This record gives sequence, structure tokens and C-alpha cells, in this order.
Amino acid sequence: MNAAVPDLRHKVAVVTGATGGMGRVIAADLARAGAHVVTVARDPSRADALRASLGSEAAHRLDVIPGDLSRRADVMRAARTIRDRHDQVHILVNNAGAHFSDHRVSADGVEMHIALDYLAAYGLTTLLEAPLRRGRARVVNVASDTLNDTRQIKIAGRPRPATLDLAGVDDLAALNPPAGFIPFEAYARAKLMTVTAGYALARDLATDGVSVNALHPGIVATDIIDDLVPPLLRPVRTLIRRGLLTPAEGARTATRLATDPGLAGVTGRYFIRDTESATPLVSHDAEAQRNLLALSRTHFAGS
Repeated sequence: MNAAVPDLRHKVAVVTGATGGMGRVIAADLARAGAHVVTVARDPSRADALRASLGSEAAHRLDVIPGDLSRRADVMRAARTIRDRHDQVHILVNNAGAHFSDHRVSADGVEMHIALDYLAAYGLTTLLEAPLRRGRARVVNVASDTLNDTRQIKIAGRPRPATLDLAGVDDLAALNPPAGFIPFEAYARAKLMTVTAGYALARDLATDGVSVNALHPGIVATDIIDDLVPPLLRPVRTLIRRGLLTPAEGARTATRLATDPGLAGVTGRYFIRDTESATPLVSHDAEAQRNLLALSRTHFAGS
């Protein structure tokens, strides 16, 4: 367990993407510090493996809700279950995410990067608003600095930030269309959406002491990295992974933002590991934030 994690007994923490990679480390650190950890898992066997890894002292503090966070109905069902079981939520780590190498659409007709990498985090944050406010919670969104530069090979030239043009868009299903689809840019756009909505939600939730921050954990050797490696470099993918951060190293920033007493009251920020950093101008644009929140509310209201 990360020695910096304080005593979390009597705290409730929701961690998505907790059955592998960084999420598994985050969930384990919080549970071993005394928190009651709730996660949503598609694969029961991976959830069982997570429970077994916690050891006898902490395993009983893990609560697994079956569900696929790319599906609107499952996000809503998971949130409803959490609300029914817990009056307060003190930590929400939106860590679930994936990179898809081809164009895929969710059960709700939304491109999969938007569905899983953005809407799952937005949905849980807003649908759990009441228990988050009562718990004066810390919400931590795991993003990616691809939002600041969508070039896969950064040898020369200027950074190419992700774009988010919502003019004339009346449905999130219109974003990341099949025509001209570039997987890396679609992934970056979804992460940009998470940060953009997070800034707006941070202002609203701050009235009850809730913080909302986002982070890029560094380049971590997880399954996503295998998909992000450009075709030209795939023959040396194993060597590349050896030079990357371990999931435990990548998890430290998320755990710190969720638990460090020294960060109490810090909200509406974006960090690259432990350094506060900037995001594209569109993420701070008030109209873009309003439009994105309106489209996102409509998505969850349409079930």
C-alpha cells in the first residue's frame, strides 16, 4: 500500500476500471487503508481476482456491481445501486477507459471512446451528485495528455491539441463519426471532453465542498498502451513497455488527489503526474462547457 494514504476507515470510495492496471492498484490501496471500495465490473472472474489480491483483512471491503460502463443503462443502474446502499460517497475515481483501434458504436449508438472514456465518468459524477455532496467528496478523473497533443510520433513540429467543436451538434452520437475516423484523435477528444465537463462540474459542486480534478498519470504500461503504439513501432513494443511507468507508479497521482489532506479544497485542476498543467483553450470555454453538459444531460435523460 502507498504509505501516503491516510486512514480511510468509515469512507466510501467508488473506483471504476478497478479490475486491472492502475485501477486495481488504486482500489487495493484505498481498501487496505480502510475504505469501503465499490467498483463496477463486466468480468466477474477479474473482480474475484481483485478481491483475492486484497487479502483476508481487506477483501470484505470490496463491493462489486456487475455492469458495462459503456452502456447508459448500466451506468444508471450502478449509480442507483450505490445511492441505495450508501448515503455518502467520499471518493470517486473515474479510471475506466479504453482505446479502440477501429470505429465502434455502443449499445446506445454512441462512438465507444465517447461512451466509455467520457460518458461513464460524467454519468457517475452527476448521478451520484447527492451522496458526493453529502460526503464532501473528491472526484478524480483519469485523463490522458493526448488531449494536448494528438500526434502519435512527436519528433518534430508543434503539438496538435484535440478538438471539440459542438456547433450544430444536437446528439453526442454525432461525435467521432466513421468518416475520417482516426482512433488516437477520437480517444484524445473523449479525454478532452472529460476535462472540459469536469471544470464546469467543479464550479457547481464546490458549493458543498466537493472537488473535481483530472490527471494524466504519465505513460503507464497498461493494455491501452499496446493499442496506442503506432504500427511503425510495434516490433519494439516490448522494449517500449520496459521504459514506461508501472501501474503502481501511475496510480500514485490519482490516489494522492483522492486522499492527500494537503490537497483539500483544490479543485478544477489538471495535473500531469504531480505537476499542475494546462489544457486546450476550448476546455475553458464557457459556451463549450454549457453545450457539452447539455448534450450529456440529454443522453442520460433519453433512456
